Amino acid sequence: MIPFLHQPRRFTVRTRPYSVQSVTGTRDLQQVQITLRILFRPQAEKLQKILNNLGHDYDERVLPSIGSEVLKSIVAQYDAGQLITMREKVSSDIKEQLQRRSSEFDLEFDDVSITDLRFSNEFSASIE
Repeated sequence: MIPFLHQPRRFTVRTRPYSVQSVTGTRDLQQVQITLRILFRPQAEKLQKILNNLGHDYDERVLPSIGSEVLKSIVAQYDAGQLITMREKVSSDIKEQLQRRSSEFDLEFDDVSITDLRFSNEFSASIE
C-alpha cells in the first residue's frame, strides 16, 4: 500500500443481524405485515470482490432488495392460516431462496426467522 493514496478498509466478518419489514399479500389475498430477521455475514475469501463490486456498505445495498423480493414471493405461496401454523417451514423456504439469490453477492446466511406477523384489522376481527 502506498501511504496517503491507499487506505485500509475494515470489514466485519462476524455474523450480524438485519431486519426486513414488508407488507405483502398471501395466497388467499390477505394483507400481512411481516418482519424477518436475517443473520448474515460476508464470505471472508471474497471480501475484495465485495468491496470492488458493491462497496463498503454492501449490506445496505443488497439485503433490502433481495430480502423484500424473496419475502414477498414466498409469502404469496401460503395462505394466512398456513403462515401461522407452518411458520418454521416458511422461514426455511425463505432461507433457501435467500441463499440461492445471494450467491452472486457472496453472502452467507446463518439464520432466517420470522419475528413479527400481523394481519389486517379486518382479518383479525373476522377470526375473533
